[in-house]
Amino acid sequence: MSVKVVGAGLAGCEAAWQLAKRGVEVELIEMKPHKRTPAHVSDDFAELVCSNSLRSDELSNAVGLLKEEMRRLGSVIMECADRHRVPAGGALAVDRTAFAAAVTEKVRSHPLITVREEEITDIPEGRVIIATGPLTADRLAEKLSELDRDGKPLNFYDAAAPIVTKDSVDMDSAYFASRYGKGTPDYINCPMTEAEYKAFREELCTAQEAEMHGFDDGGVFEGCMPIEVMARRGEDTMRFGPMKPVGLPDPRTGRDPYAVVQLRKDNLEGTIYNIVGFQTHLKFPEQKRVFSMIPALKNAEFVRYGVMHRNTYLNSPKLLDRYYRLKERPEVSFAGQMTGVEGYVESSASGMLVGIETAREVLGLEPVNFPAETAIGALALYVSGGAVANFQPMNINFGIIEPLGYKVKGKRNKNMEISKRSLEIIDRLVTEEKV
Repeated sequence: MSVKVVGAGLAGCEAAWQLAKRGVEVELIEMKPHKRTPAHVSDDFAELVCSNSLRSDELSNAVGLLKEEMRRLGSVIMECADRHRVPAGGALAVDRTAFAAAVTEKVRSHPLITVREEEITDIPEGRVIIATGPLTADRLAEKLSELDRDGKPLNFYDAAAPIVTKDSVDMDSAYFASRYGKGTPDYINCPMTEAEYKAFREELCTAQEAEMHGFDDGGVFEGCMPIEVMARRGEDTMRFGPMKPVGLPDPRTGRDPYAVVQLRKDNLEGTIYNIVGFQTHLKFPEQKRVFSMIPALKNAEFVRYGVMHRNTYLNSPKLLDRYYRLKERPEVSFAGQMTGVEGYVESSASGMLVGIETAREVLGLEPVNFPAETAIGALALYVSGGAVANFQPMNINFGIIEPLGYKVKGKRNKNMEISKRSLEIIDRLVTEEKV
């Protein structure tokens, strides 16, 4: 029996890989290169359309734990990410072009994966995994909306940050550092005085935005908020968010500046940098005008401006079970951001779980049932939890992982103990060949 996987993004590639490595034939269906969404620029699989960061790599952080679980479970996404990482302090960031090319090569070259380049407009017959992502093409999205008899899937808007050339950054007005000195000093920090910050915020609040039908500030996912929306929420909102200056002392003064804009490498060569946390849907000329008010970016060359795109996700607690299967049509599974997991790593992890559990089902084996003590299991249980009210996209966090049955002093120590317990469970599953 073969399984169709629709969509060759992070989740689809991971699901296809997990199926194929267990001996299950896969037909991977991808609409590129014949059709792209407005956010896509490449024909490669696993294209990163927003940031190039997979966030923290530390086990005291829940996403760091999730990545380590995936490594131990044999993730193709993590293998390629680790191989093409770029310096980013304590985070895992990748050269997005090299990363996508590596995933594409590995998936296309697997003997049990057949790639079909075609747009799918309805749910295929047979055993299928839908992993078309938050940018699902309109015709298929309309079909998926019919799954919820009470209404359509929920929508929110996501945004990508601009990218500038490193040579165009005025390093006389910037400095290299990582927050609190963690890791290596990989970020370019662009400090601002109080007067510069307040003038910048004022222009952000009134800058012209690109027209987007149906967009309003209430439709923005909190974890990927456009910088101009953040600016409108209060004078200090940005200073407690992406422009937080704490732990980044300016070497010229020895003190933390009033506000800081951070730039992070977007390729291994370090020739281009993205403006961290500056997702935006301002018009392109307005991005150039307003962001050039940042002293270090006064002559910045923008190689990509920020863009907005619609994200679509299912009412998963109502529709899906812990295996990301449709409760009413269990031959149909979903993976990736359309399930309501938020973030590159979480999307890949959902594809991994779906691939593993679908393979075991096809091969007549008992399900793994990843427990709530693991990050990968907790995420699936959160998404499928019927008690969740007003369901919204969620990043992995320690709050949804089963708590310890004993007290540990200190938040970091407690998180490390949770991670230790989780990885022991994952190692045991691997040793017992249950995954």
